[in-house]
Amino acid sequence: MNPASNNSSGTPKPLERRRFIQTLTQGAAGAAALGMIGAKKGFSQNAAPASGSVLGSNERIRVGVMGLSRGMAHVRGAIANDNVEVAYVCDIDTNRIDRAVSDTEKRQGKAAKGVQDFRRILDDQDVDVLMVATPNHWHAPATILGCAAGKHVYVEKPGSHNPWEALKMVEASRVHNRHVQMGNQRRTWPAIIEAIEKLKAGVIGPVRSARCWYDNARGSIGKGKPAPVPENLDYSLWQGVAPVRPYKDNLIHYNWHWHWHWGNGELGNNGIHALDLARWGLGVDYPVQVTYNGGRYHYDDDQETPDTGLATYDFGGKLAHWDGSSCLPRKEEKHDFVRFYGDGGTLAIRGGGYVVYDINGKEVERASGPGGEVTHINNLFEAIRNGAKLNSEIGDGQISTMLCHLGNIAYRTRSMVVCDPETGMIENPGYVGNLWKRQYRPGWEPQV
Repeated sequence: MNPASNNSSGTPKPLERRRFIQTLTQGAAGAAALGMIGAKKGFSQNAAPASGSVLGSNERIRVGVMGLSRGMAHVRGAIANDNVEVAYVCDIDTNRIDRAVSDTEKRQGKAAKGVQDFRRILDDQDVDVLMVATPNHWHAPATILGCAAGKHVYVEKPGSHNPWEALKMVEASRVHNRHVQMGNQRRTWPAIIEAIEKLKAGVIGPVRSARCWYDNARGSIGKGKPAPVPENLDYSLWQGVAPVRPYKDNLIHYNWHWHWHWGNGELGNNGIHALDLARWGLGVDYPVQVTYNGGRYHYDDDQETPDTGLATYDFGGKLAHWDGSSCLPRKEEKHDFVRFYGDGGTLAIRGGGYVVYDINGKEVERASGPGGEVTHINNLFEAIRNGAKLNSEIGDGQISTMLCHLGNIAYRTRSMVVCDPETGMIENPGYVGNLWKRQYRPGWEPQV
């Protein structure tokens, strides 16, 4: 594909062999890997790096960053770590590329190469890490291609657009023995780690449930109109794996979040962070049943995903709720991010810290700590250099993402989703149709 192409809807050119490398997954083991989200043992464990793939502790790591909105935090986070070079910055928007090239030169004294097509990063054998901060529909395909090209990957949450992709990207990390870190950075924040350790140590007694909140004041996205593709955008490559749809003027760069074709709604956008902490603190993996009720209540516009809703996860003895209000901030309610409920009290996670209350609601302990991206990104670099354990290895990260996928399936089918708590598989999955595995643009279905 011509990286400078500005085709708004054309048929993609054939991909090179290395870009969709296919390996055989026949036999019982392969069928098992493809047929379930993964048993608790194996799926959530760190993938061992390939022989000889661990860099020396003093070797420079060269990075390519794909997607330059959220990706600029990746750029800054990578450069802030020792002996790391951002070698490439990539976006389908040339205006963003120009700004990022200038920014990298100021920050590291050397300008990164700016490209529109991320496969130019994959073709450079000197690049060690691909950082993926694209729209959600590109997360898993880019990760799979990155692993196949020999790159370690840092991929933004949620990491996958649908459950089938969650399977495939984890499989890719295993087949190609690549480290893949998901960008749910709270897994590396010191006070959050301390809070989870205290829960496990019994600070509030046996933990029974968790509640999560997300409140915002998002406005209407309006109703998009057909328009010519701006000269600075490669809309064909932006669509990538997704079946082609005409360009409209209210889609790029953010409102794709609220279209099922490309995004996962607020549950996959912000709910993933809170549900990941809830699952971690509760010490659970897959639910036995899931519901998600709500709707698009605030505006008559193009948004397809709910702006208000309540997702409930029954883990067979423990419970988690996610309460989302995207268009009404509820400031007076002063919600926590996540609150855990135990027999002896509660623990609230707020910002980068936590507060512990006894059974009578009296505060007995609090702590706070730094947040940000730098240490979470460095955790990947330390895994590459020294074999450190990833704090959000993609197998474990995608178990949390599955909660979002299952919630959205429950919402879109208006049903209670019943799951196998050992694998995350839906009972009688036929009724969910394309919600388990999306339709792909011809020639673009990810293969491992």
